[in-house]
Amino acid sequence: PAPPALLPYVPRVPPAALPGKLTATTFALERPCCVFDRHANASDTVWLAVAFANASAAFRNPPSRADVPPYEQLPTAHSYMTLETAAATYACSASSPAVLRVGGDTLCGGQGGRDPCNGPLPSPGPYRVKFLVMGCHGPKAETRWSDPILLRRAGSPSTIDPAPVCHGSDVVVIASILASLGAVLAAAVLCATGAEAWGSLCHRDSGTGAFARRSYRTHHIPPALPQPLPPGCRCSPPGLGCFAPRPPGPCPAK
Repeated sequence: PAPPALLPYVPRVPPAALPGKLTATTFALERPCCVFDRHANASDTVWLAVAFANASAAFRNPPSRADVPPYEQLPTAHSYMTLETAAATYACSASSPAVLRVGGDTLCGGQGGRDPCNGPLPSPGPYRVKFLVMGCHGPKAETRWSDPILLRRAGSPSTIDPAPVCHGSDVVVIASILASLGAVLAAAVLCATGAEAWGSLCHRDSGTGAFARRSYRTHHIPPALPQPLPPGCRCSPPGLGCFAPRPPGPCPAK
């Protein structure tokens, strides 16, 4: 069979800043819009070939769909094919997402039979990718390989230095000054609060004393002066007042 047509298109990661453009197990690709219109018909499909960067030169296009290398063979074959899509999806008139996600299917790996699988990538790579148009009789057209794509690396706990960082003397002096200022400010706040509370207490006590003095102040009552006894009045025992002596009664008849 004739070799597939080589298209000048080079797959690439979107240059714009996108959330999750590169992660530890996935990466984004620009959608190849209007690339295959003159080389594919309605029954053709477009595949994405993924290979380790140092193994892309050894990749061989499969003669049929039955020979497509699956995702599960990536650790041993160093390449696989995924994202089988109808060629019409990439037509100029088609409306589809602007980016493709490679490695975004976390459920298909290791289950066997779910082919093609777009499972998470097992290592940072780097990887190279290309698009391949497959017809009923094998490959029809292919793009160029992408530049190497390196995924993000997860931070290893062993790379964290547990030793404290030594700061210069200037930093220590500034920290001491700031601590002293904080202590002075805290003391000033406490003194102001205490003075305000003490003034409020004193004001309350003075008001209570004045009220007490006002409450127990009586009107001036002059002392009673001794009154002269009326004529013929003699004092009785204390507490009984005084009375006038009675004249003697008539003598009883003999």
